[in-house]
Amino acid sequence: MKHELDLDQLSDHVVAADANDHERRTEASLRPQTLEDFVGQRDLVGHLRIVLGSARARNQCADHLLFAGPPGLGKTSLASIVASEMGAGFRVTSGPVLSRPGDLAALLTDLHDGDVLFIDELHRLSRTVEEVLYPAMEDLRLDVMIGRGPSARSIRLDLPNFTLVGATTRTGLVAAPLRDRFGFIGQLDLYEVEELTEIASRSAKLLDVALAPDAATLIASRSRGTPRIANRLLRRVRDFASVRGHSDVTEDVARDALTLFGVDEFGLDKIDRRILTLLCDQFASQPVGLTTLAHACGEEPLTIEDAYEPYLLRSGLMIRTPRGRVATERAYEHLGLQQRHDGLF
Repeated sequence: MKHELDLDQLSDHVVAADANDHERRTEASLRPQTLEDFVGQRDLVGHLRIVLGSARARNQCADHLLFAGPPGLGKTSLASIVASEMGAGFRVTSGPVLSRPGDLAALLTDLHDGDVLFIDELHRLSRTVEEVLYPAMEDLRLDVMIGRGPSARSIRLDLPNFTLVGATTRTGLVAAPLRDRFGFIGQLDLYEVEELTEIASRSAKLLDVALAPDAATLIASRSRGTPRIANRLLRRVRDFASVRGHSDVTEDVARDALTLFGVDEFGLDKIDRRILTLLCDQFASQPVGLTTLAHACGEEPLTIEDAYEPYLLRSGLMIRTPRGRVATERAYEHLGLQQRHDGLF
């Protein structure tokens, strides 16, 4: 009897683990698989159709591609789509991982003919690794040094045809010689609310969430123009509805969920509002340096500059002057504060 009970418990654990694994795979599958499924970036997608279609017609590998833009806009998804459209293998790595030329050499020599190699955060490649990458991209060859000192010698390895797809959030930090070796450079822009609404609705169907059109629009309007954030907010709204016993996600349910998680109508979170409150209240009408703002906010300066400032600047809530950061009139209105003049209300 005890043995049967243990088997039943083990079976329940296996079923639960399978269910959790299925859910993780489902959420990972929110990425579009083809250009037809990809929403937004109309010009970029149109250009890719031509580039990839021409390569397929010639039965050749596509040119090396570079995708640039803020995080979460679909650079990794597009790289995966390139491999899918070309019917090729897909290998993924990132700039910080390739710390030595030998790391890149091992990866390149393991490729098969026609494979797509995706390097995320391309601007973080070291200069020595870049030097190895140049002949690989142009001539499909790899020069490797064997030994050290007077006995060292160079051997040349031939590489299979492959397509390098790079992604960067900082195009200006990609070395010019490396950037010029890409046959196509695509810039991804922030999404419109209508496009994000379509993305949220599509993701809701994949997650088996009954999402009302108004709720999808509400989520989209608070997603900072970024599909990754839209999908993240959708999951939190789904969790809220599940815990509170709502079978359908209406606009009111979505609004209550986003309010609970601290996401306001501008898409600002707790840290965003803390930064604006510091600029509008504690440092009112005074330009603030990045280091001072970071210490007052309790965050690292690099985190403030990379993660929070870009959206606050794009939204017109903050400006950067030669003397420091200053909140705009729009920020005061959003926080319900009265703007100070000459240090007084």
